[in-house]
Amino acid sequence: MVLRLIIFLTILLALDAYAFLAVRSWLSPYAKTTRRIGYGLYWGFSLLAFTFLLLNVFEVADHWGKSTKLFLRVGLFLHWICKLPIVLVLLLDDLRRSITWLVNRISPVTERDSSRSRFMAKAALLAGGVPLATLTYGVVRNAYRYRRMAVDVPIEGLPEGLDGFRIVQISDIHSGSWTRTAPLYHAVEMINAEAADVVCFTGDLVNNEAKEMLPYVDIFRQIRGKYGVFSILGNHDYGDYVQWKSPAEKAANMEALYGIHADLGWQLLRDANRVLSVNGHKIAILGVENWGAALRFPQKADLPKAYAGTEDCDCKVLLSHDPTHWDAKVRPEYPDIDLTLSGHTHGFQFGIEIPGFRWSPAQYIYKQWAGLYREGKQFLYVNRGLGFLGYPGRVGILPEISVLTLRKA
Repeated sequence: MVLRLIIFLTILLALDAYAFLAVRSWLSPYAKTTRRIGYGLYWGFSLLAFTFLLLNVFEVADHWGKSTKLFLRVGLFLHWICKLPIVLVLLLDDLRRSITWLVNRISPVTERDSSRSRFMAKAALLAGGVPLATLTYGVVRNAYRYRRMAVDVPIEGLPEGLDGFRIVQISDIHSGSWTRTAPLYHAVEMINAEAADVVCFTGDLVNNEAKEMLPYVDIFRQIRGKYGVFSILGNHDYGDYVQWKSPAEKAANMEALYGIHADLGWQLLRDANRVLSVNGHKIAILGVENWGAALRFPQKADLPKAYAGTEDCDCKVLLSHDPTHWDAKVRPEYPDIDLTLSGHTHGFQFGIEIPGFRWSPAQYIYKQWAGLYREGKQFLYVNRGLGFLGYPGRVGILPEISVLTLRKA
């Protein structure tokens, strides 16, 4: 543990020292006093960053308020992430200078300047400013900037009486990350304004512990669906990322989480289903425990159990947190499940989505990472998440409220 910490701190210090070369080159023409002030500010911020980092590592900051801890952790993240492009530009410049020096040694016919230019130093600092500005904007502006995403889902053989059935989906609340409540009322207003037939929540109510949701129960209890609100668990809901004092403590946390779903008025589907009678037709809402094919996520779902009793339904909608479940199990084994609703990816909270083009680092891990997908007669919708985890913001991939309307194909 200590050795890993020393190595980690050494890498961060090296990152600071190398990025400082750009600052020093940029300040070189200025007066000595100005240079000293600039150097002092640079290393002063670095000292503060290392101090706050160590306070987190040794759990000194654990009793601080959630907002304070979040502010400090964002500062740490931005402090070092903006150094990476600076270092990249400097490395490229050093490569250029090395090649120039080597050519001069081999063929010193023409004088070549191998010194670092102020232009490259400025370019490096500008490169570092781009992620700093972008990621800061993502925290300040986009963390609670909810976006309505509406799609029609054409189901083959859907009865006339189910044509127009409306589903609102939310996912990945991650209540342990929130520090504000006012925007959440707006999210609930947006959900209820849809007058949905059902509202479905597809997992990750908390980051780690059930108590994280307690401040927000009264807000989300107001969500309404004509035929009810249905929910499932996600990988974070099981408390697997916490060091519990005993198995009994972990089990008590799970029971508390089940109780919160009940307090919200949500029907938690743990490998179960509800069959709704709508205009003389039957539509089944199935919900399973988490099942993930990637990165060793929990594989708890009992899909046969959830499916039992829905065989003769006119339409089947499955709630399954992890979208990898769809290709691995749902499509091959249950071709009559018309629509699967998932979340989990958050769209990585970072990417580009414009008409005709979209990109996110999520696509290198997940085949289906955001929006509607179709294979044959079956559909999958991956919600981008209502909350956030880790980085407390979003860049390009906004928090989402999905509105899916079933249509007769």
